[in-house]
Amino acid sequence: MNIFSSMNISASALTAEKTRIDLISKNIANVNTTRTNGGVPYRRQIPVFQEEKNSKFSSFLNKEINNQSRGNELGGVRITKIVEDETPFKLKYEPGHPDADSDGYVKMPNVDTVKEMVDMISAQRGYDANVTAINSSKSMLMKALDIGRR
Repeated sequence: MNIFSSMNISASALTAEKTRIDLISKNIANVNTTRTNGGVPYRRQIPVFQEEKNSKFSSFLNKEINNQSRGNELGGVRITKIVEDETPFKLKYEPGHPDADSDGYVKMPNVDTVKEMVDMISAQRGYDANVTAINSSKSMLMKALDIGRR
């Protein structure tokens, strides 16, 4: 196992969480967008996370026990795709709106601000946890260097 593996895993998670935060911000910014280029209201976007190859803890543990680790199996996490939430649009009665139908209802985006804020807090906590993991790894490496100097 490479001494920087834990940092690489946390770095991949930082990138994924940053992308998640960017998407949440985009969703919140478009909470009132009733018409996109396709002529329909904005649809909430959600990232799909996937673990990188062989990043299951049990596989690492077994390889380390058997001294079979080559140090290049670590991957962390990545976003494989960004999907649109298929939740139905909300209907809002606003007869004066340019996008209102004949009954006076406007299709609003399927973005729920409260849900987005909860997701934002979750993403921020994930980001913070990975920063802490990187700092802990850095601290351990520095202490190992100090031991080597003595």
